[in-house]
Amino acid sequence: MGKYVLGVDLGTSAVKVSALDHSGQIVAQESFDYDLIQKQPGYNEQNPEDWVSGTTVAIVRLILNDHLAADDIEGLSFSGQMHGLVLLDENKKVLRPSILWNDTRSTPQREEIEAKLGDEFVDITRNQPLEGFTLTKLLWVKENEPDIWAKAKYFVLPKDYVRYRMTGNLAMDYSDATGTVLLDVAKGEWSQRICDVFDIPMSMCPPLIKSIDFAGTVTAAYAEFSGLNMDTKVFGGAADNAAGAVGAGILHPNMVLSSIGTSGVVLKYEDNADVNYHGVLQFEDHAIPDKYYSMGVTLAAGYSLSWFKKTFAPVDDFTEFVASAAKSTVGANGLLYTPYIVGERAPYADADIRGSFTGIDGTHQRYDFVRAVLEGIVFSFRDLFDIYEENGGDFDTVVSIGGGAKSPLWLQIQADIFNRKVVSLENEQGPGMGAAMIAAVGLGWFDSLQDCAETFVHFGKAYEPNPDNAAKYEKMHQIYKQVYQQTKGISEQLLDYRKAEL
Repeated sequence: MGKYVLGVDLGTSAVKVSALDHSGQIVAQESFDYDLIQKQPGYNEQNPEDWVSGTTVAIVRLILNDHLAADDIEGLSFSGQMHGLVLLDENKKVLRPSILWNDTRSTPQREEIEAKLGDEFVDITRNQPLEGFTLTKLLWVKENEPDIWAKAKYFVLPKDYVRYRMTGNLAMDYSDATGTVLLDVAKGEWSQRICDVFDIPMSMCPPLIKSIDFAGTVTAAYAEFSGLNMDTKVFGGAADNAAGAVGAGILHPNMVLSSIGTSGVVLKYEDNADVNYHGVLQFEDHAIPDKYYSMGVTLAAGYSLSWFKKTFAPVDDFTEFVASAAKSTVGANGLLYTPYIVGERAPYADADIRGSFTGIDGTHQRYDFVRAVLEGIVFSFRDLFDIYEENGGDFDTVVSIGGGAKSPLWLQIQADIFNRKVVSLENEQGPGMGAAMIAAVGLGWFDSLQDCAETFVHFGKAYEPNPDNAAKYEKMHQIYKQVYQQTKGISEQLLDYRKAEL
């Protein structure tokens, strides 16, 4: 038998643990689901104990059901859901359920941060103080649960708590620390300025480690709980977006990630912290030591397509439905779709904007609308590419993952709209792959994550832009960019109307 690493992908709805060998092949995989706690609208919490027990059950299954010998599991690391607040008392016991990334209760705290620090906050953290980030959640507890706050001695994020329960050591890696918006990104340390302004003891902030750093071995208690050996090595791990970037091979300055899930993510490797996107794009520490990534989010990417299909073609085969867009033309016969159906995040932080089809003609067929949706999602990504170009970003390869990578037509549309080479992955495994790669590098199997990627990450067919199509899409994108401003006021009025009717 060979030796293995485990990649623990701690998500919002489930944990998935993958075992990989030296060649990067997945030899076994187990998962465990857990529940959300939603006390009222906008509140999203989870019990941290569910993460620990879920991870442990998955590991036990790998050993018992998949017959992995504990002696052969050399190390493990993590990808973790970002931003979730775990508060611990002086004995490192959990004080309350974790407030998750998608919890929106902390708008007053966001406004307080903006009022007190303004642009200085963005200069320190390279991010806006959005409700999703950890600092606003800390301030919410401080202001609304003073009894809990009085007992709080430490805070960590979800994967960090699971790692603590495995090793007995508290720590947070830099990629997750950036997402707390308590980190001074340029200095690479917790921000004394922010802690002072909001009266947060610096002692609450855990020690900072790199993603590939050794974080400890499995304790006797956790070894008995999980079946792992006490000499199993545990490494820092990374925030899910950073781990996902590692697993997708986004490890060089010439590469950008295009991820089309329910939401959409454009993520770019950044060689240093010199660039400042002024909070329009998120800026985070990478899993690669002393490197960074920036990212922008389109809220309704894949969701736009699933909404359109569910509404207008509920019984059609999904693959055939998407492929029907080939019957249309570049630019969908003059039809534009803007994917703002649940508001937008970047480049427009606008909860009230709504989507639109523009240019509808009596000759348009359903396949034109399908094509317009596919193109509109990619145009929204192109908006983010424009920000990179305005800031001197130089990249020539786009790695496409998620739903956009499952259709050859959609991959070609991306290549033509981005006017860059687009590649997909042959072995797309997302953040769990990145977590396993971090463990492999931590163990010394490889000298660096880049070296590891040469063995673990496999790119598929490359789609090159068609010059004629790229020129047509450039014209369409210039029109697309005008739609937001033209429809902004109308969207707000229609939302007011709907609220009044309700």
